[in-house]
Amino acid sequence: MRFDGKTVVVTGGALGIGQAACEILAERGASVAILDWDEKAGAETCEKIKQAGGKAIFEQVNVADFEQVGNAVERAARTFGAIHSLVVSAGIQRYGTAVTTSEKQWNEVLDVNLKGAWNAARAVIPFLREAGGGAIVNVSSVQALASQQNVLAYTISKHGLLGLTRSIAMDFARENIRANAVCPGTVDTPMLKWAASLDPNPQSVYDACRAMHPLGRIAAPREIAEVVVFLAHESASFVTGSVWTADGGLLTQIGGVPQTDAI
Repeated sequence: MRFDGKTVVVTGGALGIGQAACEILAERGASVAILDWDEKAGAETCEKIKQAGGKAIFEQVNVADFEQVGNAVERAARTFGAIHSLVVSAGIQRYGTAVTTSEKQWNEVLDVNLKGAWNAARAVIPFLREAGGGAIVNVSSVQALASQQNVLAYTISKHGLLGLTRSIAMDFARENIRANAVCPGTVDTPMLKWAASLDPNPQSVYDACRAMHPLGRIAAPREIAEVVVFLAHESASFVTGSVWTADGGLLTQIGGVPQTDAI
């Protein structure tokens, strides 16, 4: 899957799944516009891609601010001439129930995870139209399809992201603009490291996550990014409005059934 002559905007491209997607896209010929709030990590990812012979720019943005996102997307279009795909990987995790989640936390999570995806889409879609079509890939979560305890705002944001994906897919299909979502299981990202650090025994969090997945391990960011990149490519030209799980079998098993060795 080559992306020669193509430009892809990636939000949350400085770290984790977004960073892995940027690296794969650049390796395969794409010009990559990295949008992220983390200036240090974003600049480092951009420089790493350039040192490897790829094409990339970094724009520091708060994805919850449409003006910032729109300006960054316009600069990317001016720099590379066009935009052909969007990958939305910007996301944050916070914990709380319907009672313990504060309004500040609610707004923070929904602004980044859901409004940020909407901002990116509405900034990029006019350029996809100019290019004759393109693809949008939203990185959601298995918590868009199920839930755990104490993750109210995160779960709602990820459920909402599927609705956003399907709405875009329906509204712009006739313009050859596709929209799909990827729902990863547990991935070895800075977000996971942060979540584990909240536990008195961080290693126990990793052990529990591995045990939850039938494959018996946590995904590497690049494993999820490969699915994302496929959906952003013309090879997935008849795929739109779909939800792809990349969860190591997590949602396939019946909860409460102990794992046993195959006979």
